Amino acid sequence: MAVGAMANDIAHRQHEPRSVRHKDRPAITSVYGVRHHGPGSARSLREALVEFGPDVVLIEGPPEADGLVRLAGDPEMHPPVALLGYVPGEPKLAAFWPFAVFSPEWQAIRHTLGAGIPVRFCDLPAAHQLAMADGRTARPRTDPVSELATAAGYDDPERWWEDVVEHVPGPAVFDALAEALVILRAQEEPDPRDAVREAHMRKVLRRTVKDGYQRIAVVCGAWHVPALQDLPSAAADDRLLRGLPKVKATFTWIPWTYGRLAYTSGYGAGIQSPGWYDHLFTCGGQPVERWLAKAAAVLRDEGVPASSAHVIESVRLAEALAALRGRPLAGLEEVTEAARAVLCEGSDLLVGLIQRRLVVGERLGTVPAVTPMVPLQQDLHNQQRSLRLRPEAQPRDYDLDLRKPNDLARSRLLHRLTLLGVRWGMPQQGRTRNIGTFRESWQLTWRPELDLALIEASMWGSTVAAAAAQRAGSLAAEAAALEDLTGLVERCLLADLSDALAEVLATVRDRAALEGDVTHLMAALPALVRAARYGDVRGTDPGRLGEVAVELITRICAGLPAAVTSLDETAERAARDRIDAVHSAIGLLADTGSRTRWLDTLARVVLRCPPLISGRLTRLLLDAGRLTADDVAIRMSRELSPAAAAAAAAGWAEGFLAGSGLLLVHDEKLLGLADGWLAGLSADAFAAVLPALRRTFGEFAPPERRAIGDKAARLDGSGRPPVLAASADDDLDEDRAVPAVRVVAAILRASSAPAP
Repeated sequence: MAVGAMANDIAHRQHEPRSVRHKDRPAITSVYGVRHHGPGSARSLREALVEFGPDVVLIEGPPEADGLVRLAGDPEMHPPVALLGYVPGEPKLAAFWPFAVFSPEWQAIRHTLGAGIPVRFCDLPAAHQLAMADGRTARPRTDPVSELATAAGYDDPERWWEDVVEHVPGPAVFDALAEALVILRAQEEPDPRDAVREAHMRKVLRRTVKDGYQRIAVVCGAWHVPALQDLPSAAADDRLLRGLPKVKATFTWIPWTYGRLAYTSGYGAGIQSPGWYDHLFTCGGQPVERWLAKAAAVLRDEGVPASSAHVIESVRLAEALAALRGRPLAGLEEVTEAARAVLCEGSDLLVGLIQRRLVVGERLGTVPAVTPMVPLQQDLHNQQRSLRLRPEAQPRDYDLDLRKPNDLARSRLLHRLTLLGVRWGMPQQGRTRNIGTFRESWQLTWRPELDLALIEASMWGSTVAAAAAQRAGSLAAEAAALEDLTGLVERCLLADLSDALAEVLATVRDRAALEGDVTHLMAALPALVRAARYGDVRGTDPGRLGEVAVELITRICAGLPAAVTSLDETAERAARDRIDAVHSAIGLLADTGSRTRWLDTLARVVLRCPPLISGRLTRLLLDAGRLTADDVAIRMSRELSPAAAAAAAAGWAEGFLAGSGLLLVHDEKLLGLADGWLAGLSADAFAAVLPALRRTFGEFAPPERRAIGDKAARLDGSGRPPVLAASADDDLDEDRAVPAVRVVAAILRASSAPAP
């Protein structure tokens, strides 16, 4: 009950925040409990600091970053940004402390820089926090905002915060929050990690007093305020801080995004509507009207009509909803409902668009060029400028023409970064695999964690090219399968890493010489052949790649007969897929000897392998011209004869027809054989082979299926080709047909006459 009364009283308190005068020195300390990334807290804090006039400000944050605070005043620094703390060589030991323009801590930093007064971070050093982040889950603690909102009768903490803080700004709120949190903390079991952090904050506060500062402002999360107002003995805090684990942490500034402000790290509390909070902090009056005008502009950009009249009606509806709910001003919930009803006409799709563009607002901050960076980061930044590839939070598509030097350089950079695990660009499926078309398509999205990935990758080298080459060599040594190695060859080719390519290729050659499993060789071949075939597109000599590919093909041909015998159903399908991949790869090579050797091997094993593979090999030999249509018809009639088991016949048909139905469209004899086989099946046998038939015909394009259906409609199930009959409504001119009929009759009589 006491908490509820205090929560309701927060909005009505008008006196200044309580200050603490230290007994040992005539210093006055004001503690401001804020909500991380809260625009109301930020605005109220800015006013409070002006009124209080501190000569030093302590902020909850990592003390190791004290030397970086001055960069917050650089003209090139634009939030959202984050402090990144990491342990070199330990990629999992890292944390982010993000700041938006509406973050109270950011406003405190900007105030100190403008006033020319010192600022210090006072939280437990990251050296200890990262060392303590060993995977143990911290005990969940009370969310003070949720508790106070519930006590005040709100079911949504965001709405309560907007009503009592966002819409009623002023320094008075800090004192009221502090008193309410004293009650909350008295009901909560102390958290050991919080106790250690607060002990260090008090230690910094005592040291600041001893340094002679007279008016000290402390900015921290609201939960910590009671622990900083009544200080226990220094000895008690020293005991808590004794023997803490420690690592060496390094700090820098990195760009951040609004979409990542919900990320749990450093300032653990996240927010779900950063764009809305930015608007509340920066709009300068009439927040509802300006917000809905922005929403209308977003819709108009997408071609959706949204007039001034729509905006006016939306504002009226939002204000009416707020009045009905007893709120001082319309909040995000009200403006969203108004936009849904009026601007979006009930469309969830358009509401989602406003959510992405405005409520979240995917904005990417920037940091100054003088920000400390590892050499690898600096090299990437230089290349981004020279290649005109700007990091952006919104996904952006790039179509690269590899015949243009700048686009080729872009492609190489993106492939090198991918090799390093810095996935700034994602190849667009279905277009980038065909590198022989001189085109690549990428989608680029910069995410804050990519800076951490760059720092991790810096262990491999100081430039992107050198680091990627070293990483490729390491991956080659770690590769467990030959397939991984040949894939790495292709990646080195795409990234133009000639030194690494030679090293990886030598490893492929050595590993292939020792590989006894032909299935591994078959899996490894396609990537190697692609690299060999298209190496000249990127100015890479493909000669050595082709030599290794020919060696693999020779070994595959020798081992294929044994690899396609004694297979179960799963292994049979896998072998069929590998044969298809190898056949397609060999077709890309200019080496005719390898192709001849491969087709000879298929011809030897076609009659000595399981039905699915036999049918597939028959189709490949037909397409290659090694079998004629008559040869295939004989084999098909035998494999689909009534004497053959239904399952075996279905497997053969699936292997033969897989991939394309044009063969049945253009060869009526084969279509008739297939129809005769199906017509002769019993009901049980047909039900057994139906899944295979569905799988096979389901892969055909719709026009192919329609053409096959039209031809099959004229079959009688006898196995004979379809009878072509003229339609009853054909407009036949009998007078014009008579001369043609006479000529045909004369030809037939001449061909049937006995030889002289």
